[in-house]
Formats: sequence, structure tokens, C-alpha cells
Amino acid sequence: MFSLFKKMMMLIVFFSFMGGLRAQTYPDHAIRFIVPYVAGGAGDIFARVVGQKLAEGFGQSVVIDNRPGANGIIGTDLLAKAQGDGYSLVMANSAPFVLNPSLYKTLPYQVAKDFSYITQGTYYAYVLIVHPAIPVKTVQELVDYARTRAVSYGSTGAGSANHLAGEFLSSMNNVPLTHVPYKGSAAALADLLGGQIPMMFDTPITTIPQLKAGKVRALAFTGKRRSLQISDIPTMEELGYKGFEISSWQGIVAPAGTPKSVVNRIYQESAKALKMPDVIEKLAKQGGNEIVASQPEAFAKVVQEELVKYAKIIKDAGIRLE
Repeated sequence: MFSLFKKMMMLIVFFSFMGGLRAQTYPDHAIRFIVPYVAGGAGDIFARVVGQKLAEGFGQSVVIDNRPGANGIIGTDLLAKAQGDGYSLVMANSAPFVLNPSLYKTLPYQVAKDFSYITQGTYYAYVLIVHPAIPVKTVQELVDYARTRAVSYGSTGAGSANHLAGEFLSSMNNVPLTHVPYKGSAAALADLLGGQIPMMFDTPITTIPQLKAGKVRALAFTGKRRSLQISDIPTMEELGYKGFEISSWQGIVAPAGTPKSVVNRIYQESAKALKMPDVIEKLAKQGGNEIVASQPEAFAKVVQEELVKYAKIIKDAGIRLE
């Protein structure tokens, strides 16, 4: 019995030593940073900006691997099936992790089991904007306007966060709003500026220039607090819409089974990178991002909480994608 106990203790000490050794030697070759979206988009920019700093901090190459398709599912599933050794990471965002589990009947990965969460890098929300020709200056006036005539709104695609924002507004007020999906924010905003659609929920970074030019009117912000860039615009919560927070984020995730020592090492370098002034400046230009740099446990908690929140919104709206 004693001999067995002694062997078990020796194994514990050995694996603890190996875990510490991994942390000291990690990384000793290039890291693959998967981006589940096309090159040039906000997610790709996040990965390239942060990835460059990680490469400098680690002294190893960080290779960006764009694997777009299926609302982020293809690239996210690729990570889920990778070895949990810290040499494969993914640029995570809200769609694959907290929206897709409720939007799709089946997914090839399980959010709760297949990943090790490292850090939530950014947070951003949306501005409810309308064409100036629409005779409304408040959200309540918009709701009343929609009760008397057909009102449509644009989004960056079916199941996107700004699509859900419109559905949430519709269900909270029991007023019909017609969703018009686009293949990106630029196309939707162009139609709003041209008067083809009267409203949409857009990111601050693309809204602000049009707002300053008087080409759109901003009614509210969907974040948990006011936007730093347009602080005079009230949140939906401030306007009496309790619980109305529709936001998105970008982060870094590794496969399940990644040693805690390696997770902590990646987190430390990621958090350091996200607090660098040039990184903050570059990411602020992409959608009005606020830097978060949360610890792994806090990031995992955000994912679990948002899974529940968006499941209800998606169910109430009756949205289901194939």
C-alpha cells in the first residue's frame, strides 16, 4: 500500500514538474492563429495586431491562418479538433461561441467542452441609427412610427448580433420590424444612406463619420454603458429598455486540454499586448473596441452567461439557420 502511495506521489510530482517545464520552454516553435473569417476584416485585424505582439513576446512566429465560412464554424471547429498544446489558437468572437449554439440545430463542436478560454480581448456594441428623413428623434418615437407602417432594418447577415438587436427591439415592444440581411456593414449602411432602408444597428466606428456629416441620426447605444466615442448617445437601458444589451467581443481561445501553465503563459503575453498604446489605438479604429484583457476564468464566465442570454433572444425571435 505504501509503495503504491509513494508511486502515486512521485507521478504527481513528475507531472507537476513537467507542467512547469512546459511553461518555461513554451513556445519552442511557431504558433498557428486561426481566424474563422476572411482577411482584412475586423477579426483578421485583431489577430494580426495581437499576433505580432505575441510573436515579439514569445520570440516565435505567429502564423495567421484564415479559415472563413459558415458563420465562423469552419475555423472554430478546426481549433476544436487541434491538439491542446498551445500551438493552435483561434480568434474567437461572439458568433461561433454564443450565437451559433442557438442558431444552428447541430454544431461540430461543443462550446462547453472543446475549448480552453484565454482572454476576452475587446468589447463593442451597436448604435441604433435612422435615416434623417424618418420623422423620429427617440426610440419610443421609432416604435410608435413602426406601429403605423412597415419598417425594415438592415444587418450584417442572418443571425448576426445587429440582426438580433432588431429582433430584440421588435419583441420587447411587440411591434413588427422586417429584417433585411446584407453581406456586410458597408452594404447595409450604403442602403440606409440611400434611403432604401430606414434603420439599422451599426458599429460606432462606421456610424460616427456619417453622424458628424448629418447623414444619419443616432437614437441609442446597445452597450452596457455609453460609448466612449459618442458619449452623448444614451444606452437602451437608460431609455427604459431593461436588459437591452446587445454586444460583441473578440478574444483568444485554445483547444480543450491545453495545460493551465501554457494557458496562463499565453494570457500573460496577450494581456501585456492588449495594454500597449499602439495596440489600443489600432483596435479602437475597428468598431469602437474597448480593451478588456480579462483573465481566463472571467472570459469563460462571459461565454456561459451570454449563451443563456442569446438563447432566449433567438428562441423568442424564432430564428433558426441550417
